[in-house]
Amino acid sequence: MSRRHLLLGGAAAVGAAALPDTPLAAATVDAAGALGQSKEQCWGPHQAGVATRSQAFATYLGFAIRSGVARADLVRLMKIWTDDIERMTQGTAVLADPVPELADVPARLTVTVGVGPGLFRTPGLSHKEQPSWLRPLPPFSIDALQAHWSGGDLVVQIAADDPVAVSHARQVLVGDAKAFAEVTWTQTGFRRAAGTTAEGATGRNLMGFIDGTVNPTPGTDDFDQVVWINDGPSWLQGGTGMVLRRIRMNLDTWSGIDRASREQIMGRRLSDGSPLTGSLETDAPDLDATTDGGLLTIPEFAHVRVAHARNAAERIYRRPYNYDDGVTGGQPDTGLLFTAFAADIDRQFVPIQRRLDRHDLLNLWTTPIGSSVVAILPGFEPGDWLGRRLLT
Repeated sequence: MSRRHLLLGGAAAVGAAALPDTPLAAATVDAAGALGQSKEQCWGPHQAGVATRSQAFATYLGFAIRSGVARADLVRLMKIWTDDIERMTQGTAVLADPVPELADVPARLTVTVGVGPGLFRTPGLSHKEQPSWLRPLPPFSIDALQAHWSGGDLVVQIAADDPVAVSHARQVLVGDAKAFAEVTWTQTGFRRAAGTTAEGATGRNLMGFIDGTVNPTPGTDDFDQVVWINDGPSWLQGGTGMVLRRIRMNLDTWSGIDRASREQIMGRRLSDGSPLTGSLETDAPDLDATTDGGLLTIPEFAHVRVAHARNAAERIYRRPYNYDDGVTGGQPDTGLLFTAFAADIDRQFVPIQRRLDRHDLLNLWTTPIGSSVVAILPGFEPGDWLGRRLLT
């Protein structure tokens, strides 16, 4: 008997032994079905997709309002989108869905809608009060921003644990918006697939480092103070501010640096995310600690040191996703969709970014190429619709 015959015969035997008749196989199928049928509540004082435990896949859409669209048209759009969100997040097809079968697996789908400063040029909205921070970020020396990755009169975040659910939701929302707005950019990101790491584990970026360790914990008073807006324009109370920064990473040159140097640049260990002065990911970095030679254990240029909050106001909630758009012109187009939420972008985010701009050695391997500042609308209750306080 030939070696090929033996191998094929062995493979057939293994395949026969693995037929889904065993309790283990049935349990796996049940677990997969439960994951797909998991739903996130879309109603409440805040939109889902901010405090929600991060899903595995996300797509961000930037829209420009079409010429001739007025406030009444945006009311129609938001009512349509609200109905879409209520149906799709609960695993139900939208009205006249051409492929309703794709709505059967919600997989914790959330849709989060925000408005950019350009929306207020729409006839009927110019009189509305805007938060002072709702404008493009100030210029930074590290920026190489590209218009096709920046701005947006409307910005939508779609996230789920299944990429088909995300894609289907995107098609529905874009299709229903065609008469009112056109898509100017689409950015797609990912994290570890659902079930591959412990629930609630901090994700890793494509440089290999754990990203998001010092986040406030959703559901706590601390989180509420950092994220949700309680004053200012009445239409925004219960919402939040969002910064989306598309940061390209030069992984080719980064991978050529030895491991110890990479950890010095970040101020954390690759293995477990612990600071160089600690042993656990959650240990607070000791910025005063020195080596036997008298040097700072966490260097002056380390990302952890530069990004460290100088006061209680300088805190944000990070919800990042990796992106990998293949190879363009022989260069990998990979990086981070840095997504941050804060009640006041000017007070909480900008001071941190100014320090990173001036002192962070990591800038040698990262370049921001897209930037958007968005006011995330408050949530809505059953029978209500998104953005009613803004548009009426």
